[in-house]
Amino acid sequence: MGIPTEHDDATNAQILSVSEDLVEGFQQQPFHIIASQSGVPLDTVLLRIRAMLEAGVIRRVRQTLLATKLAHGALVAWRISPEKLNDAFDFMAKKDPFSGHVVIRSTDEEVSGSGYRLWTTLKVPQGESLEEHGEVLKRIVGAEEFLLMPAKGLFTLGVGHVRRKGLEPGARIDTPAQMMTTATVSLDEEEWRVLLAMKEELEPDEIIENPWDRRAELANVSLSRFFEVAQTLNDKKVIGRFSTFLEHVKPSSTGTRVTRFNGLFHWAVPPGREIEAGGEVGRHHCMTHAYWREGGPEFGNVNVMGVVHGTEKDTVLAHKAAIDHHLEQSGIPVSYTNVFWGGRSEIKPSEISPKVYRRWHREHGNDPDQGIH
Repeated sequence: MGIPTEHDDATNAQILSVSEDLVEGFQQQPFHIIASQSGVPLDTVLLRIRAMLEAGVIRRVRQTLLATKLAHGALVAWRISPEKLNDAFDFMAKKDPFSGHVVIRSTDEEVSGSGYRLWTTLKVPQGESLEEHGEVLKRIVGAEEFLLMPAKGLFTLGVGHVRRKGLEPGARIDTPAQMMTTATVSLDEEEWRVLLAMKEELEPDEIIENPWDRRAELANVSLSRFFEVAQTLNDKKVIGRFSTFLEHVKPSSTGTRVTRFNGLFHWAVPPGREIEAGGEVGRHHCMTHAYWREGGPEFGNVNVMGVVHGTEKDTVLAHKAAIDHHLEQSGIPVSYTNVFWGGRSEIKPSEISPKVYRRWHREHGNDPDQGIH
């Protein structure tokens, strides 16, 4: 009998409830942490994660970064004619390493912003221009318009699909979520080498007790020095979590899905109350992401956004209704709200390497030093 690889197998669910988003910061032995917190023996943790990765149930295992601290980033909404939409999706997903989440979204009715069907996250290295990169992409894919929505603050940033299954609508922590800032920090050359070696996803043969040996070699430093620099990066708050990322949209080989629906929620609250409202939204356990972003008049002047996943559309809507009710009870007026439903999607880490950025632009007919051609 083969090794169980579905996410809802009891042992796998036990592992994933920790490994998706509870291993904070850089850990010298991350799989030991997962074993300890999940109560599953280390050998089983390694065997199961490796098997799930090889089966495609886990799509990647990697050390995440707080890219908002390392690069300029924004959520981008694209208005593209229907006949060009899928080709644009393919280009962003396969040929632009700086676009991360690439999602075709729709609304249940025609409202403000419904014409913006393609949504991406975009990162560019420090000192480069989001607007410039967007203009190059606009030319390549034939987009009509794009809107950049940088995060002014983050209230929630996690995944934890397995851990969030079965949540009651309205379930939340006792106090408002605290806002994280998005100010960038600078790194020296050695720190960049260690960071870039650290962030690449682990191969199946690296799902071992000590996964960082090969990465220290890539960074051209000793393992002890790798750990020292990693701690410095931790202290600079540029390290996120060590995470196993589930394939949460596409079905597994047996047809099992982690989620079926994801809703991008929009709320417009009075200017000056964004931090208060974001804290109330972000305290809800169902939220995988919650941000202060400015959508402008095209999106009803939305300024608080968040994402919820679920296997049933009615459940996702029930979570939103509970948050709406909580905002009302908290005395926070909402002048506009909406849900943009995710359809076709591809999720990958955004590249942040300056060298890769400059090479990409030269290959696509744009010299970053000279501006748009």
